[in-house]
Amino acid sequence: MVFFESTWFAVLTSVMFVVMATVMIVVRSRASKKPASVKKIILPPFFMSTGALMFIFPYFQVTWWQVLEAISVGMVFSVLLIITSNFEIKGKDIYLKPSKAFIFILIFLLVLRICLKLYLGQGVSVGETSGMFYLLAFGMLFTWRIAMLIKFIKLKQHVTINHAVFGSRSQ
Repeated sequence: MVFFESTWFAVLTSVMFVVMATVMIVVRSRASKKPASVKKIILPPFFMSTGALMFIFPYFQVTWWQVLEAISVGMVFSVLLIITSNFEIKGKDIYLKPSKAFIFILIFLLVLRICLKLYLGQGVSVGETSGMFYLLAFGMLFTWRIAMLIKFIKLKQHVTINHAVFGSRSQ
């Protein structure tokens, strides 16, 4: 357990978060070039949910109060992503609109995460902060994707109705 309490572990997890944020920016920019779908919207939270296996190990376990705090903060942070995630109709397809604000929001969240990690790391173990930040990220991703799904379904119904009523003239 000495490695998990070391500065190297804290630096390594922060570097991993930077890499994940960079990958997320690249994936998001590529996603705007292909039509959106329900599957593309709901799969990321399912993929991320496998990370919950970390809680099998006592080192990463947190109290129920910490779970509630982390998920609540994640839900609040998701508001920024929800506001900047919009769709546009191109023909019969729906695309995610690229947002310049998305990159800045991710960078802001990255800096905030590192600052909070440094602050919380003084009184909370690295394992607990890792667990809490996982829950924060999951709460943010899950809430954001549910909001995206609702927006997408409403827009899809609109596209379907318009296409049925106006046929190909609505393009």
